Amino acid sequence: MIRAVIFDLDGTLVQTETIKAASYGEAAVELCPSCANVEEVTNAFKDVVGRSRQEVSQDLMDRFHLESATRKKMSKLNVREPWEAFVETRLRIYEKMLADPQMLRSHQLQHNIDLLHRVHSMSLKTALATTSEREPTNHILEVLGIEDQFDLIATAEDVKKTKPDPEIYLLISYKFDIPPKECLAIEDSPPGVQSALSAGAWCIAVTTPFTMKVIHESGLLDDRWIVDNPDALDSVFRSMLEERSHES
Repeated sequence: MIRAVIFDLDGTLVQTETIKAASYGEAAVELCPSCANVEEVTNAFKDVVGRSRQEVSQDLMDRFHLESATRKKMSKLNVREPWEAFVETRLRIYEKMLADPQMLRSHQLQHNIDLLHRVHSMSLKTALATTSEREPTNHILEVLGIEDQFDLIATAEDVKKTKPDPEIYLLISYKFDIPPKECLAIEDSPPGVQSALSAGAWCIAVTTPFTMKVIHESGLLDDRWIVDNPDALDSVFRSMLEERSHES
């Protein structure tokens, strides 16, 4: 049976992936105006959504030949690697975007937030498992007014390895003293799904325009546990609980 439901943040409770994609695009153009435009980088971000900052930055740098431009910024930004210069440039832009509460509220994914409220009202534990840092995570939760809906919040600062490694789900399982097989993850991207499944948890993927294609192509989940239409989420969630209730 399911005793805990663990939610991802970016792309699940709030569509920060759209904001992140735009920030990577603007950072790339700022670093090298002749290398790419914002739209090209935003579209490329769909292929790396859910991965770590280093992986995303390195991939986009390679695609758009940004390494030379980022190397020139390393000393000024006091970093050791080109990808870190890209990250620092991108974070400055991203943090400015996140500072606007209205932007965050306009990007909240209400169907998943409604599910969070429902789960919180049930006799189930709730947790957040995010690869984001704690400070921006707390800011987003506060703006959306859902910081009190979680029994536990785990961020990138709580683990050595981020998704798709299972560490964050195993950590939550350990802290709840609930076996992974009695935990259900609500994710949106392949790295998140892989993290949950590798930990031994169950998973429902609620896709977005950024992740729909890659989720289906990944083959990680049976199609019945993939939600493309938000209207189907409640039914899929109930089906998962029902099936797991018959297990010992």
